[in-house]
Amino acid sequence: MSTVVYSPSLAGIPTSQLPFFPPKPVKSNGCRLISWDVNSVTVSSNNSDKRARLQFSSRVTMCSSNPSSIPSAGYLQPKLVWIWTESKQVMTAAVERGWNTFIFPPDRRELANEWSSVCLFPDYSIHEVSDSDVFFENQTAIALIHPLFIEEEKLFDSEGRRVATFYEVSSPQQLQLLRPVDKQPDNVIINLLDWQVIPAENIVAVFQSSQITVFAISKTPSEAQVFLEALEQGLGGIVLKVEDSTAVLELKDYFDRRNEDNNILSLTKATITQVHIFGMGDRVCVDLCSLMRPGEGLLVGSFARGLFLVHSECLESNYIASRPFRVNAGPVHAYVAIPGGKTCYLSELNTGKEVIVVDQNGKQRTAIVGRVKIETRPLILVEAKEAENVTLYSALLQNAETVALICPSQGSGFPKKAIPVTSLKVGDEILLMIQGGARHTGIEIKEFIVEK
Repeated sequence: MSTVVYSPSLAGIPTSQLPFFPPKPVKSNGCRLISWDVNSVTVSSNNSDKRARLQFSSRVTMCSSNPSSIPSAGYLQPKLVWIWTESKQVMTAAVERGWNTFIFPPDRRELANEWSSVCLFPDYSIHEVSDSDVFFENQTAIALIHPLFIEEEKLFDSEGRRVATFYEVSSPQQLQLLRPVDKQPDNVIINLLDWQVIPAENIVAVFQSSQITVFAISKTPSEAQVFLEALEQGLGGIVLKVEDSTAVLELKDYFDRRNEDNNILSLTKATITQVHIFGMGDRVCVDLCSLMRPGEGLLVGSFARGLFLVHSECLESNYIASRPFRVNAGPVHAYVAIPGGKTCYLSELNTGKEVIVVDQNGKQRTAIVGRVKIETRPLILVEAKEAENVTLYSALLQNAETVALICPSQGSGFPKKAIPVTSLKVGDEILLMIQGGARHTGIEIKEFIVEK
């Protein structure tokens, strides 16, 4: 899976003036932008030159953090997002999220000029600059739009420089003609009129050693996801051609979820205080569409305030074959960690739902649930607490040798990865993720709550 980092690049300011614009990070709706403090910005009253001198080209970086033992590309590949729309609502949503490169047909230059007079202010509101000279005293100027114009199946910037070429692909013959060429501009934009998945994979394979960035025109966020994940590496960029701002929000949400995979979760070492065998209960086996390696599992617990790292069934034994796609996670009432810092009940998982797989170092990745099995099995109660902390954390799990809790990492050599619940004893150390206990529909909230 992948992480997302916004890396806007400055354009349109003479190099000699850059020292007068000290950069600082700005947080805007979950995006990290770069802004330049400006004591005064003069905007020409000439409609053909209403653009302020600050422009950005939004770039997204996605890098693999997939710790699976199966073949995986450890890549760091920039992903670009350009927007093709005539909707001001779409433009506003895109600029607020750091995407400010827009494509215009040749007959819509006046729309580009109109939008180029729009500023994103420090309170994250967007306003249009008036025709007269305007001064923003002690304000911060942030990312105006960067327009690109279509002319004869090519794309040019506002200064007439070619930045991309369009190609329509509706047959295998046309796809075979698409090859990297040394004299080609940096960008290629493809419009796949027929098949999407296989052509996108073929294009990734052909251009993988090229410096050329290949975009695909996408009319929905789901199409964009297909292109960004083709052959795991994905195409270099997306042209999102939409008139509904919801599509921008959904695509940004997709990148945010991918971004989580680069975050290291804070896991806490806890000591077992009680192990007690209970009666029967309905427990949930979660079978994923991904393979797990030793040291990986799901975060599960009876209370959201403390989730235990439950190991997958990837370890070999003499009595049963290894199932590296499975976690025997616990009873139906238990919480399980899912993307977005949320939890859900194990009973709510079903095919297609996403969960987070975590290893003993806190590295996480998103995985898709392929199947859930609920069966009646004997249960065992496990309780633990941090050192010098009276708060108890508990989980009910199936009482079986194949169910194990992951131990803290112990450095080099051959450290123990997990302890079967059938072998757990008071004083053993395991890993927890400790967080706020109050939840509303899986979202952490701040309120008084007692759980026991």
